Amino acid sequence: MNDLPACPQCTSGLTYHDGSQFVCPECAHEWQAVSDSHEDEITVKDANGTVLQNGDSVVLIKDLKVKGSSMVIKQGTKVKNIRLQDGDHDIGCKIDGTAMNLKSEFVKKV
Repeated sequence: MNDLPACPQCTSGLTYHDGSQFVCPECAHEWQAVSDSHEDEITVKDANGTVLQNGDSVVLIKDLKVKGSSMVIKQGTKVKNIRLQDGDHDIGCKIDGTAMNLKSEFVKKV
């Protein structure tokens, strides 16, 4: 049930996470959490091959239909403060106050 590592000193399974380290309540041993968090950084490139980052501003290079709606987002629409995410639609943003997901192949960095 518990996905925390056992204590390396007494092998107790009652360890808990405290900030950036693990603590064993039985023997009071403390050790650093192994950091595998190199933050699997997502590399997303726009239509021109420019690398995008969180917070960038982009412009649409093509009219895009909104799925499930009759709305169309026009070419040249500027989108500010994008968020990169995993998946097919790798850009999360808000357009006119509505949350949208875009494909990076249809935008270029401003």
